[in-house]
Amino acid sequence: MSSLLNEYQVGFIKLKYFLIILAVTIIAVIFDALPPGWLGGFVVCTVIGMALINIGDICPIIKDYLGGGAFLAIFGGAALVYFKVFPEGTTKVINDLIRPMDYIGWAVMGLICGSILTMNRKLLVRAGILYLIPVLVGVLFAFTFAGVAGGLAGFGWRRAIMFVALPIMGGGTSAGAVPTSQLYGASLSQDSAYYLSLLMPAVVLGNVLAIVGGGLLNRLGKAFPKLTGEGVLISGVDLNEDKAETVPLRHGYLGMGFLLSGIFAALGILISKFVPAIHYYAWTIILVAIVKIIGIFPKELETQMAQWYEFILKVTLPAVMFGIGCVYTDLAVVKESFSLIYFFLVLVTVIGALIGTALSGKLVGFYPIESMLSAGLCMANMGGTGDVATLGAANRMQLMPFAQISSRIGGAIIIIIASILTATIGRGL
Repeated sequence: MSSLLNEYQVGFIKLKYFLIILAVTIIAVIFDALPPGWLGGFVVCTVIGMALINIGDICPIIKDYLGGGAFLAIFGGAALVYFKVFPEGTTKVINDLIRPMDYIGWAVMGLICGSILTMNRKLLVRAGILYLIPVLVGVLFAFTFAGVAGGLAGFGWRRAIMFVALPIMGGGTSAGAVPTSQLYGASLSQDSAYYLSLLMPAVVLGNVLAIVGGGLLNRLGKAFPKLTGEGVLISGVDLNEDKAETVPLRHGYLGMGFLLSGIFAALGILISKFVPAIHYYAWTIILVAIVKIIGIFPKELETQMAQWYEFILKVTLPAVMFGIGCVYTDLAVVKESFSLIYFFLVLVTVIGALIGTALSGKLVGFYPIESMLSAGLCMANMGGTGDVATLGAANRMQLMPFAQISSRIGGAIIIIIASILTATIGRGL
């Protein structure tokens, strides 16, 4: 027992300390004694979020088929709010953190800038144009399949594309469904919270099918070896060549990463003022990718950004996931949305993505199974956590850099598409 308390980690905290922190947090919630504003919201979202993520990551069914801790943190938070478990004061500090203080937006900018600026440059340059072909064709097939099926099933082809296919192919939650819902809220008839509740069931079900699909593709590769490169999509790139230098943790580096994330966000917002049809998240991702590809971002700043990215991944995501569940995931709307027809549309969307990426990947010289996994299922899953789960199920973790291109660059493309669709087929939805 002593070794468990000292060695087991819940998030970034040793279990022996976490249990004390959790107990104090629960007591503070019960007696409505949380600090007001940002600090109280951060405490309750981080502590309960880490607890739920840890439980989800060790529960067999949840970790194997539902995306693990991220799923439990999001829907656990939504359930706590839906069943009115929290007192009014706790609900307020959570809302203050997530809405007016935009904690999620702060974390998303760190994820966007960090994931791209620390990615292998040669991989982006060499695979960039070719890799985008199966990504785009997969999206086209997914949207087409969903639209046709939605029309035939009486769901509506526009609703099927906007509220099923688009969120599934959108790169997950914090950098996909959240900005998409904000875009919908700014352009369509309801607020962003309403649209996020419509999008989340598709994101989660798409993630489930992507993980199951990863395992099935692994079996397909064993049955038909000619279809797979056993984790190799494109050869001749040394993935370790362009890695940021690993140096001891420095507080100034964290501060610089924080600052640079804000600077890139400001540049994205500036560009969006001239081209407002495209969300500034998308402009920020495109700008960061261009800076990385042309090689003008200094190496020493990459090292600093790498430390900030690690901080965002390890420290901020539990509160992001839990906050999304509490504030942006309305279980009442989720219940109204779910049906056999809805599940069928999700399945058809994922199948469309697989067919599109298999055919187009083969045309550009990619192995079909690796193309379906990275450009197809890693577009359809729940972002970074979904990438790990999907590639783990397929036993092809070597594809992670390409999965990140799908989740980040592909996600940016989906946001651009969402901007266009809201102005065309989205009116009145």
